[in-house]
Amino acid sequence: MKLYRNSLRNRIFFSMILLTLISSILIAGMSIYQFSEQGKDYHNKRLERKEAAVLESFKYELRKTDFVVNTANLPIIFRTLISDISDIHELPINMYDLRGNLIKTSSRELTTDSLRRHIDAEILRELKNSDSGRYVTQFEDHNENYRSSYTYLKDNQFKNIAIIHLPYLENDDFIDYELREFLYRIGIVYILMILFSILIAYVLSKYITKSIREISERIKNLSIAKRNKKIDVDVSGTEEINTLVESYNGMVDELEESAVKLATSEREQAWREMAKQVAHEIKNPLTPMRLTVQSFERRFDPQDPEAKEKLAEYSNSLIEQIDVMSNIASAFSTYATMPAQQSEETNVPKITQLALDIFNDSHIEYYEDAPELYAIFDRTQLIRVVTNLVKNAIQAAHPDRDPKIIVSVTHDKNNIYLKVTDNGTGVSPENEFKIFEPKFTTKNSGMGLGLAMVKQIVENFNGNITMQTDYGYGTTFTVCLPKSK
Repeated sequence: MKLYRNSLRNRIFFSMILLTLISSILIAGMSIYQFSEQGKDYHNKRLERKEAAVLESFKYELRKTDFVVNTANLPIIFRTLISDISDIHELPINMYDLRGNLIKTSSRELTTDSLRRHIDAEILRELKNSDSGRYVTQFEDHNENYRSSYTYLKDNQFKNIAIIHLPYLENDDFIDYELREFLYRIGIVYILMILFSILIAYVLSKYITKSIREISERIKNLSIAKRNKKIDVDVSGTEEINTLVESYNGMVDELEESAVKLATSEREQAWREMAKQVAHEIKNPLTPMRLTVQSFERRFDPQDPEAKEKLAEYSNSLIEQIDVMSNIASAFSTYATMPAQQSEETNVPKITQLALDIFNDSHIEYYEDAPELYAIFDRTQLIRVVTNLVKNAIQAAHPDRDPKIIVSVTHDKNNIYLKVTDNGTGVSPENEFKIFEPKFTTKNSGMGLGLAMVKQIVENFNGNITMQTDYGYGTTFTVCLPKSK
């Protein structure tokens, strides 16, 4: 399958691959997003659990203490207990009074950002306005992400006596490891899925376009000049393909009917034209024959001493016109019924020289680039082709200069070229496209069938004939024949 072709098969193939890639990218993106959200949710719930446990530890100690439970006594009550609670829950703990001033902390090794002497006024305001009595902020310090929880510590009468600050470090190493492992495994699955998709896309696109490709080839080879084959409708095929096949078969039927009608019409038209031409050509000599007979009837005198000479003169005139009519009949008969062709290997240079031997004109020159060049051609008809072209060249001689005709046989790798060049009058521009038409002629005599017959003979042997002319200076006819293999 050629990748650069803009075909339906390639479109289906690449669409399926692109769909697989887009799906894989979307799934991977959603997976990364899901892991990220799960990480956030995990840290948030973990902080809530630790916060509840820390507060419960504080309340437990408050219930046991002998000191009066108020804000002023908290540093005394939790002088050493705050560190113990911090160690138990593996979490730094900061204690502030209700105005946001630091009164107790579990560690002195906290970073500057995580340990503040005063709580920001904005955080105090958000905490006071919170219905749950709890406020969480997030910040980054030394490339580490922190989630800080601020909540009120209440006494036994549920009165706020302090603010507990828990700076929680979000450690995502385990989540990142899980994400990497997941992406690695899903990457392997994606690679296998893409390879499988390429295989499926190739087979499926080939299967889908098989019928279309067959119809395309049939349509490409569709010709009115030959009998076209129909395509069998596959019952198991898709509805669209079957509809297309039925349309093609219908077009073949219509084309065949049109070809028959056209052939019949052209044949009838050709015979009508031929009949008109024959009638016209025959009527031309009949008129002088009629005049000759009438004149002979009026003026002939048996007693005239020159009667025999006059009778001979009248007879010769009639015979002349009869010969003209005979030539006309022969010309049309030759064009209408070409002899059966003999497909044989013919040495074109040798037969061309043989055809030129009947012309004894010194102004005919001949040359060849090889003594033996073979083509599948009827030697008799090749002689006819050469003689007709040379006769045309002789008849096209210019009255004001010496005639010169060059006949050549050359070749290349695949073809043989027979050229007849003259320095005659040439063909006028308005007649260039009519030169090979039957009954077209620019001469005073002749039927205009010679070049039409030559063209028909050459094309019967898979060759072609072309003309190059320079009006007033000469013409070249080139016959191209495929070399025999």
